[in-house]
Amino acid sequence: MLTRMHGDPRHGPLVPMLLVLTVVTGLVDAVSYLALGHVFVANMTGNVVFLGFALAGAPGLSATASLAALAAFLAGALAGGRLAERRPGHRGRLLVATAAAQSVLLAACTAFAAAFGHTADPVRYTLIGVLGAAMGLQNAVVRALKVPDLTTTVLTMTITALAADRTGARRLASAAWMFAGALLGAVLVLHATVPVALAVALALLLAVAALTRRASRDPAASWAEPAP
Repeated sequence: MLTRMHGDPRHGPLVPMLLVLTVVTGLVDAVSYLALGHVFVANMTGNVVFLGFALAGAPGLSATASLAALAAFLAGALAGGRLAERRPGHRGRLLVATAAAQSVLLAACTAFAAAFGHTADPVRYTLIGVLGAAMGLQNAVVRALKVPDLTTTVLTMTITALAADRTGARRLASAAWMFAGALLGAVLVLHATVPVALAVALALLLAVAALTRRASRDPAASWAEPAP
């Protein structure tokens, strides 16, 4: 169904899979902002702004948490860049490897939060670090996949282009799916538990890995070739 709604012969299943990753972004950022101390693990623009606010003495914000998220995100992005360099010939396999690596990190976070909670500083900073690395990995690889209008994280330019060009179903879908992920994440954090929210994000990543792996088995899949 996702492929029928958002499919593109140039990018095949990458479009719907990246929309699912956009949901994951909204979900994970809801966890980090609402439960880990007003910090983002995917939206680094927000963290840079929060860092400025925190250094100015704004209450409820932590410069240390923002710096930790930024550092972890950069480490994950570095790993994602290296992964993209090592798997340059098949975009599907690159996405499968990325989603699988993210799944390992999210599984660790889910188990860690279930065992130790999320409020104590050692646990909180561990979750911020691991989640930030997972999202940095995702962003670097999505950049390498080169699917237009689907960054899975940054929506400012996407929304700007949507208004300025007055076209772009994919841009609208990206914003809508990010909103859906944030809403779902907030509901789960506020009315269930942090491990449940992280488990949902993990399930989505596993689905992306499994579905992309299945689609990548077609040797004639032209969408898998590196985009120009």
